[in-house]
Amino acid sequence: MTNTPVKVLHFICSTGFYGAEKWILALANNSDPALVTSELVVTKEAASHDLQLVRDFNALGLTSHEVEMNNRFDPRAIKSLVALIKKQKVDILHSHGYKSDILGIVAAKIAGIRCITTPHGFEKTNDRKLELFIAAGCRTFKYFDYTVPLSRELYADVQRYKVPEEKIVYIQNGVDLKDIDYRKPSDNPKVRADHETIDLPEKKTIGFIGQMIDRKNVTHLLDVFEKLAMSNSGLELVLLGDGISREKFEAYSDKLKSKDRISFLGFQTDPLSYLKKFDLFVMCSTLEGIPRCLMESMAMGVPVAAYDIPGVNQLLEHNKTGLLATLNNKDELYDCCKQLLWDEKLANEISAAAAQHINEKFSARRMAIEYTELYQQLLSDEKKAA
Repeated sequence: MTNTPVKVLHFICSTGFYGAEKWILALANNSDPALVTSELVVTKEAASHDLQLVRDFNALGLTSHEVEMNNRFDPRAIKSLVALIKKQKVDILHSHGYKSDILGIVAAKIAGIRCITTPHGFEKTNDRKLELFIAAGCRTFKYFDYTVPLSRELYADVQRYKVPEEKIVYIQNGVDLKDIDYRKPSDNPKVRADHETIDLPEKKTIGFIGQMIDRKNVTHLLDVFEKLAMSNSGLELVLLGDGISREKFEAYSDKLKSKDRISFLGFQTDPLSYLKKFDLFVMCSTLEGIPRCLMESMAMGVPVAAYDIPGVNQLLEHNKTGLLATLNNKDELYDCCKQLLWDEKLANEISAAAAQHINEKFSARRMAIEYTELYQQLLSDEKKAA
């Protein structure tokens, strides 16, 4: 290997600012520039105007590019991507998402460079056409040099697409801790007998951050909040994020007695500024990889209650780093929330253990080191084969 940094081009067909976009930023921000030069390319589509990802990537002092794409799989985008790879002397294309995988694998093969993909999750959809496109993207995994899932569950998903074991590398997800300040617990925690919730007027905020899509199960959170709010006049619910189901969720909340204490704030460019004000973070998802918003909450010291599903239970250990309820059991989730809201001693102990867990096991710095080693290995293998 020479002393020249590996040039990696991250490729994503982005229409918003969600887990995959934040993941790319975390990896780029924590990679050693002496070893890896990170660049970004996004497709320029009708739904991808003025992307937050591009702005934040550029704010790191890194270079971004756009390629025109006039429909879902515009072949001209492949031609533009090949030209960009050659012009920028890219060593490795790193693809993210089913559209990017399909376009990226073709472009990388034409350009004659190494390529890897990181699956960030597999969306469930009732749209048959979209389902076929996603399946087509997954079938490209076997043609990449490496497919690098970020959770054990995604690893198992990748195996189902007949990817050879030697082409699968597991690098555990990580969260960027550079901008996350641990929130010190109260020095004098209040503990109420049996977690009693008879009208407590002091303000407490339950929070949610994520896409407004069906698998986030937001109606369950609304139902649990309704039950909690009926006996606690100071409680409020704040939901950050946007998506195709937001209108439906808002309409559902309008029918609740607690509707005036529920705020849908939409997409926010600085969600951490809201997160640090939450007294409790709740996740009701039916399907996740390793959710970034959950890792951020834990790292900041915000206690978490969630449904016990794969990915989430890789982060949360019940009664140690969070409280877990059986999937779709709203009564159990209500009890978890009640404990963490009104037993501050328990909440403090759990949130401190959670922050330590994230710092030790799930930092983006650790993740970036492992990716750097993989990039270097790819180029080393290429030289040996030459």
